[in-house]
Amino acid sequence: MNNTFKTVASSNITISELMLPSHTNFSGKIHGGYILSLLDQIAFACASKFSGNYCVTASVDTVDFLRPIEVGELVTMKASVNYVGRSSMIIGIRVESENIQTGAIKHCNSSYFTMVSKDKDGKNEKVPGLILSNLEEVRRFCNCLKQISLKKEKDRHEEVFNYSSIETLASLEKYNVLVELG
Repeated sequence: MNNTFKTVASSNITISELMLPSHTNFSGKIHGGYILSLLDQIAFACASKFSGNYCVTASVDTVDFLRPIEVGELVTMKASVNYVGRSSMIIGIRVESENIQTGAIKHCNSSYFTMVSKDKDGKNEKVPGLILSNLEEVRRFCNCLKQISLKKEKDRHEEVFNYSSIETLASLEKYNVLVELG
């Protein structure tokens, strides 16, 4: 049983990679799927570093693509543990790209991955507690609490909402849908 506490800083991981033409989509920008793959890798590394165990991705809670990334830019991803539960961690990742000729840096993406720590038999393994060392870390932790609460509320809503009620079906008329139930 692990009763230790570790700092957010102890989980910090940074990776940088030059974006190549092979990473592009059909419009010539860096493919979002490629960025997602890098995000999953750094989330794994961050969670494993903090927990000391093998970790798996439980959910990708948020991926906000804010600006496109161009070929030839240097992409830097910075990850840290923002929240810990019993065996889960929420990893926050910031993605920036740098034009290496001009030095201009842009914030391209923010992401939150929920990772779960596993023991050698594949069972959930307790993670260390989290030491919050500054108000920015407190803010991030509190935002995760809000995110978890909203997720639980959404799940509760899903269980009780009546999708087949006359009111629900009538309310859909204001959207760009045509309901043709057979």
